[in-house]
Amino acid sequence: MIELRDRIRPDAKGIVARLHAQGVQKIVMLTGDNERTARAVAAVVGIDEVRAELLPEDKVRAIEELVEKYDVVAMIGDGVNDAPAMARAHFAIAMGAVGSDAAIETADIALMTDDIGKVPWLIGHSRRTMNIIHQDIGISLATKALFVGLTAFGMASMWGAIAADVGVSLLVVANALRLLRAKKDNGKPKDYKTLSEKEMQGVQANGH
Repeated sequence: MIELRDRIRPDAKGIVARLHAQGVQKIVMLTGDNERTARAVAAVVGIDEVRAELLPEDKVRAIEELVEKYDVVAMIGDGVNDAPAMARAHFAIAMGAVGSDAAIETADIALMTDDIGKVPWLIGHSRRTMNIIHQDIGISLATKALFVGLTAFGMASMWGAIAADVGVSLLVVANALRLLRAKKDNGKPKDYKTLSEKEMQGVQANGH
């Protein structure tokens, strides 16, 4: 007898915990694999909901249901079978290194490696980007409003306004450049865990 098994990533449990710590409300597994194996994996790594033995059209319906229920639904996929469902999500992430062309073309974001551990970093980096955008808009509008007021009272010259405008432009560019210095966030939540060999063997046994 020959037995073939898929091994779970040892850091899968930590990745799921990190996503929860970042505020991801619900993590759902959509898979064509058999339900027993899928539920065993989900129980070990901490996935909230499992929908197994799905055909591509079943995945589409599942995503449509989630879109109706939640404000933002993201889907991560890598195969041709995932592409139709990815198109229904609010935004889609393709695993670029192993993903099919259809999945990559459908996705809003393509990760150029097969490391799903980059997803928590991606969420954190996106949030930092939005924070900096809001900061830059606030700085620009506040400075312009200040000089409009000063000009109205005759307290600012044209050259002063020009200098301030150039200065603000340089300031917001310098603020945005902070993103280029951001390194991959390797920080882990307190409950970050890797799977032990015993846990992985337990999943494999339950998957028979």
